[in-house]
Amino acid sequence: MRVYLGSDHAGFELKEHLVARLKEQGHEVVDAGPADYDPADDYPPFVLRAAEGVAADPGSAGVVIGGSGNGEQIAANKVAGVRAALAWSEETARLARRHNDANVVSLGARMHTAQEAEEFVGVFLRTPYSGEDRHTRRIEMLTAYERSGELPPLPGGGRTR
Repeated sequence: MRVYLGSDHAGFELKEHLVARLKEQGHEVVDAGPADYDPADDYPPFVLRAAEGVAADPGSAGVVIGGSGNGEQIAANKVAGVRAALAWSEETARLARRHNDANVVSLGARMHTAQEAEEFVGVFLRTPYSGEDRHTRRIEMLTAYERSGELPPLPGGGRTR
């Protein structure tokens, strides 16, 4: 599988570790950077490039990494066609794929060991989307909103307060 990775300075060491491990496992890795550690860098240039790679490459996956992973998840989700999920356990990584058909996983390098992060990424890459109608319906609502900006109808023609 082709896997795009991007990080900031806080995630740089973990990104380098995951690049090497994913290559060892036979994945085609696209490293969107940074190429070198810079304690003053910003994550958007690297994370957005990784996310754009995933959006333009159906069947690929992405891994974005920062200190907490929160900003990286937010940035990746700004790219049309990306569904990025923050994983903090194997179960959240699994559910991101199974229920949300997430194509990018975000990790906090300051929150987990390299071994834990490897496990989260492995689970994420191995888990298929369930294809269940309820999940597909929800993803389609979000995709339609992303394209049109129109809110989905409320259930039963209801209204908000």
